[in-house]
Amino acid sequence: MTRADTPTYDQLLAQASRLPPTDQLRLLEGLAALVRQQMAPAAPQSVTALRGLGKEIWQGIDAQEYVNQERAAWDG
Repeated sequence: MTRADTPTYDQLLAQASRLPPTDQLRLLEGLAALVRQQMAPAAPQSVTALRGLGKEIWQGIDAQEYVNQERAAWDG
């Protein structure tokens, strides 16, 4: 089916409105299952996968000196 052959939302809604209520309910349940399947969450990832990410940003920076500067900034 090409894009030109794909019915629009309004066309589908009009067709669905002509179905008996039991078929409308079946269609609704089928659409809900389809959407749930497409929105299934990705497999959970571990926070340890982030280990070392961005470490190049901190190269050459003394951690304690950085913390001291931040704390000094809080005091105004």
